[in-house]
Formats: sequence, structure tokens, C-alpha cells
Amino acid sequence: MIRRSWMMGASIEETLELWASSLRDVKRRIRPLFRQERVAASAGLFLDGLLGDERRKTGWMRAEAAGDPGPWRQQAILGRGRWDADALRDIVRDYVVETLADPEAVLVIDETGFLKQGKASCGVGRQYTGSAGKITNCQIGVFASYVSRHGHAFIDRALYLPKAWTSDPARMAAAHVPPETNFATKPAIALAMIERAMAAGVPFARVAADSVYGVGGIETALRRAGKGYVLGVNANHPFNSWDKPRPVAGTAAAIAGKLSPDDWTRLSAGNGTKGERLHDWAYLDLADLDAGEYDEALTGLWTRGLLIRRNIADGDMAFFSTWCPAGTGLETLVRVEGYRWAIEDSFETAKNELGLDHNETRSWHGWHRHVSLVMLAFAMMTTIRHHANTVTPPKSMVRIINAPRRR
Repeated sequence: MIRRSWMMGASIEETLELWASSLRDVKRRIRPLFRQERVAASAGLFLDGLLGDERRKTGWMRAEAAGDPGPWRQQAILGRGRWDADALRDIVRDYVVETLADPEAVLVIDETGFLKQGKASCGVGRQYTGSAGKITNCQIGVFASYVSRHGHAFIDRALYLPKAWTSDPARMAAAHVPPETNFATKPAIALAMIERAMAAGVPFARVAADSVYGVGGIETALRRAGKGYVLGVNANHPFNSWDKPRPVAGTAAAIAGKLSPDDWTRLSAGNGTKGERLHDWAYLDLADLDAGEYDEALTGLWTRGLLIRRNIADGDMAFFSTWCPAGTGLETLVRVEGYRWAIEDSFETAKNELGLDHNETRSWHGWHRHVSLVMLAFAMMTTIRHHANTVTPPKSMVRIINAPRRR
């Protein structure tokens, strides 16, 4: 059933037809994943359940919506069935790119928590999650979202496994984690996602992420690939300028403390539910480097910089390491940083409406299958919204927001 929150500028009749044709399309795309028609049909019913009106997307509720006498078929899709969740991930990615492709798109990396009880669910442990704002018993999923002027949707995901898991072979085996799986930091997981996107030919110009991911080999890998970035860093991250008229040296916080009022510009990072998301911004060029130093196939000057965001109300600051073609304006960097909010919007919508955090399985495969099916449902809704917004809405139609909801 089509929710009011997903309705768009097209008429009701046009939207219903888009819904029906899009649902047929995604079920056709995933059919080759399943050896038997009955299993493919169960997967289709699972998808129907995610898109339905039920607030909780549990096995029993999905089964009731599908007309099954119990949740066994729904549970089999996540557990006993034999199909490749990574193949579904790739289908979702290609589906998203078909609709949202833009050479100036931004790949946004972030994580979200899945609150859990007990110790058996794969990857669960006491760890910090921004979803709860504290250290709690949870799983952590790392996600990549494709954000362009056409919309935004998830294209990759991975379950983070703490060292307490990867150092315990018996626990890993009990959760059916592939035996070749080793410990990987969150930045390493993010880098693998970026590399998968590039290998698949996903068109994007920049990567945006918070301070968890602004370290390690991500910066070097993106420079070698000719991709820009706006990556969050901690206040104590060191910066130094080179061959610039304005010398810069010290931690990000110390540098910000020495800026004059003229160094700050008030700009919007995007339109939100309460209007423009205005902050004060400062940007410092640190060095101009030849792109050929990272890959001889690349040409032109690129600039390494420090971007600082200051909250108007309380003066709280956030800091970002940047890499962009020389001459890139502050407005562009602010826009890229603002795109990070799209993935926050995606998490909120996927959890509240599509059951992203309603997975009842405990295994590695169950988590990746459930999350990938939710990603497919989200991508379908994004596609419907994009196509519907190409239709001129009648004056009586309620305007529906088709951009990330801002906080």
C-alpha cells in the first residue's frame, strides 16, 4: 500500500501504476537469485511485507500479510534458503544507478546501530551507536548511500564484527560467518565499499563521511582514483599548510580558534523541515598538488584543505579534511558536506517504514539478506518518487518532500 509519506507530484492513478510496474520490475530483477519458483514467490511476498502498512515487520506480521499460516516461509528466506545476499546487493546498486546516476554524485558512508538483547546475534556486543547516543548492546552496520540531484538510496552494506567475535572461532561458526572473514575496522569496511563502487563503474565525484571514516587509507585511495572528498576529522587532528601565503599549523581546533570574523561565511547546507540549515563556515587552502603524483594517468592541480562548520546557536564546531580540484568554491564543499544528512534520512525512513531494524535472525547471512531486501524496497520507493516527480502535479495535489529530511 502506498503511504502518504511516499506520495509525490503525480496523480493518484499515475502513482498507483508506477507502484505496480516498479514492484513487478524489482521482482523480475531478483528472480534469478532463486533456484525454485516457490522460493522466488516467497521472496516477493517478503518484499510485499516490507512495503506494507504493518509497523513491525516481524516474521509473523509479514506472514499474516502474505496469507501464510505461520512465519516459516518468511524465515526460510533469511535462513534456510540458498541464495546470495551479495548478488542482491549488486542488483540494488545497479538499480539505483539506473535511476539516480550523475557524474557529480556523492557517495556517503555512515553507520547505524541495531539494538539487540543477548549475545547470540551475529556481531552483537556492547559498543557505541549514535542511534541510541550511548554504549549499549547492539549490532553495527556500515552503509554506503548514493546521493545525487535525483535522489538518494543505499547501494552497499556490511555488518561490523568486533574483535571479540573475530577472535572466537566457535562463536563465528555458530553464527555462520564465512570462514574467510577476518577482523576489519570500520574505515577498512568503508574503503572496500568505495572500491566495489568504483570497480562497478558507479559514477560519483566525491565521498563524504564523518570522523570515524576520515582516517586510514581512504584519503590516499580516493586521491589515486581521482575522487574528491569531505571527510570528518577530530578536533585534535593536525593540519599544516605548504607553499601558501597564509601559514597554517596545529590542530583543527587550535586553527579554528585563531580565525577572525572575516574568515567565516554563513551558508546553508540544504533545506530542512524548519527551513535552510544555516551554519557559519570557514575554509583554508593547505596545499596544491599535481594529481599525477598519485596516478600518472591523472592531470591537473588538486587542493588539500580544512573545512570548519560552526553552529550559529552554540558555537559548536565540526572539522573536515577536503580534497578537490583547485578552484572549487566553498559553496560546493558545503553542499557535499550537507549531503551526509541524506543517509541519516535514509536510516530513519528505512527503520520507521521498511523494518530495517526488525530483523529477527541471528546469523551473518540472515542480517545481510534482511538488510539487502530492505535496501531493495527503499530503492524501489526512491525510483517511484523520482519518476513521479517528472510529472507535473495537479494544483490540488499535496506537495511531497522529495529531498532528504533535514534536522
